Amino acid sequence: MPSTPQTTPDTVRGAAVERITILLVEDHDMVAEAIRLALDRTDDLEVVGRSLSLRDALADAIRLRPAVVVLDRRLPDGDGIAAIAALKAAAPGTRVLVLTGEGTPALAARVAEAGGSGLILKAGNLAELQDGVRRVAAGEVAFSKGLLSGALDRLAGRTAGLGATLTPRERETLCLLGDGLGTADISRRLGVALNTARNHVQRVLEKLGARSQLEAVAVARREGLLR
Repeated sequence: MPSTPQTTPDTVRGAAVERITILLVEDHDMVAEAIRLALDRTDDLEVVGRSLSLRDALADAIRLRPAVVVLDRRLPDGDGIAAIAALKAAAPGTRVLVLTGEGTPALAARVAEAGGSGLILKAGNLAELQDGVRRVAAGEVAFSKGLLSGALDRLAGRTAGLGATLTPRERETLCLLGDGLGTADISRRLGVALNTARNHVQRVLEKLGARSQLEAVAVARREGLLR
């Protein structure tokens, strides 16, 4: 049985804190060091490894089982987005957050279609990256401002039509997905167990013919189910 992504325990003022483990895939030393320092200085984030190439990233993801891979888009041996599926297959449960110098709605849509959880621009501030890692680790999506709506529009234009009619609870779940909530937040909002919330989300995806939560929201917007 494959191991699950890791978190590491820490103690802050006597209270236990679960740190989100991160594999950083970045080939430029100065950029990598700045990112590592920004992430490690927080109480809940920890960079447990750094990879210089996609090949190394696959091996490191298997070995470290990080909760989140922060993945540079352009690496010496290829396009990071094209490697998302392989990374997720190598380390099931690990989520991928792409970091890039240039971002467009088309690029954001590529990330979503590949199974990535977000895209953050290097031109943004480090706090945005920290928040993005937390959101992705919690099962949500994280896109720099202006990229999410554009990605949704592009995905909506390419997705299949609706399947079976959603139940009232599934429509409620869909609305919460549209608000950007992750599964844990949906569980709390609906007052149901986490596994029940996961089942609701999965059925929404199946009925909308979507491969991801982001794509499900795009389909729902196209069909007028969300405003």
